[in-house]
Amino acid sequence: MRPKHIEDGDHEHHSNDNNNNNNNNSSFSTSAYHLERVFPVYAMGIPNSSHSSAFHNNHFDISLHTIWDHIREEAKFEAEREPMLSSFLYASILSHDCLEQALAFVLANRLQNPTLLATQLMDIFCNLIMNHESIQTSIRLDLKAFKERDPSCLSYCSTLLYTKGYHSLQVYRVAHALWDEGRKVLALALQSRVSEVFGIDIHPAAKIGDGILLDHGTGVVIGETAIVGNRVSLMQEEQGKKGVIGIQK
Repeated sequence: MRPKHIEDGDHEHHSNDNNNNNNNNSSFSTSAYHLERVFPVYAMGIPNSSHSSAFHNNHFDISLHTIWDHIREEAKFEAEREPMLSSFLYASILSHDCLEQALAFVLANRLQNPTLLATQLMDIFCNLIMNHESIQTSIRLDLKAFKERDPSCLSYCSTLLYTKGYHSLQVYRVAHALWDEGRKVLALALQSRVSEVFGIDIHPAAKIGDGILLDHGTGVVIGETAIVGNRVSLMQEEQGKKGVIGIQK
């Protein structure tokens, strides 16, 4: 399933999005100074650049387009309900302009180590995701898959922040793009790091479709020549090196 184009009223919708973003940013401006003391500089999000509005200039199905708005609302609600998490939620979600930036931040902080810095990882993730519309679509379709097909999924926000199956899939998508660009050593480095941190091993050369639910994921292995179709749910299964998983409708 591919996203439909938004045509009628597109410019008006974008204008409303900009107004909403301005309101969101102003409501959290008073806490920004505190984050500078608590988090490293990369916790404050990526500065505005030509990539910042990349998502808003693309055309997505309206349900995919509004996922980021839902995530922000969920994060605000959780920050009010659990004040101890407010700084974390601001740094991870509310300080960012779009889902791509927030995801890059979350992945970078989960995978960092003393020799693979979060700032470096964030640059890699953000640049690749921002320059590949197919990845931008996939990260949203995967979020919908978790929300719609995983009974234990609390929200889009919780999936983005805490679900290692989702994180592993999105790192794979970046690694797959790197592999296709001939940057195979870096792609394999990301695969190795995901295996260390999450216990999930997905070869960057594997072919995986959209709308994937990787439930828990511990011990899952998807080999180099594996093919995974669209709308597939992987429930603690280990895939052989030449396995082919069909489409689940």
